[in-house]
Amino acid sequence: MRTLGNFLWFILGGVFMGLCWWFFALIAFVSIIGIPWGRACFVMGKFSFFPFGREAISRKELTLNEDIGTSGLGLIGNIIWFLFAGIWLAIGHLVHAVACFVTIIGIPFAIQHLKLAGISLSPIGKTIVVTEVAQAARMKNAETIVSRMRGNI
Repeated sequence: MRTLGNFLWFILGGVFMGLCWWFFALIAFVSIIGIPWGRACFVMGKFSFFPFGREAISRKELTLNEDIGTSGLGLIGNIIWFLFAGIWLAIGHLVHAVACFVTIIGIPFAIQHLKLAGISLSPIGKTIVVTEVAQAARMKNAETIVSRMRGNI
């Protein structure tokens, strides 16, 4: 089912938004200083081409370790990203979502566009993994939090 969803997504507009992500990545790479943003754009662009069966998850949530993208510098990077490119990609995904919501069969595609719109506002510090890996990481984090709470009582 994921394969069918990704195929339909790609031919019915996913390719356009993926190329938009890669366009912003190329602009970022040309500026040299924007290479970290460009790298994130290429990752999210690939995700935008084929989103079904995968999720964006914070690297901190996945590994329980903080890195430069999940720290305060990542927050600053996301603010800069939002001002220069994030808002435009979010608008593009929102427009596509509204167009997909018009038909019943387009609702799953609209939901994916809404997820991608949220990601486009702050992609720094996120990575793409298979849905099952994201769920396992969230479960592991919940268990870790519960065990820490029990240890503190």
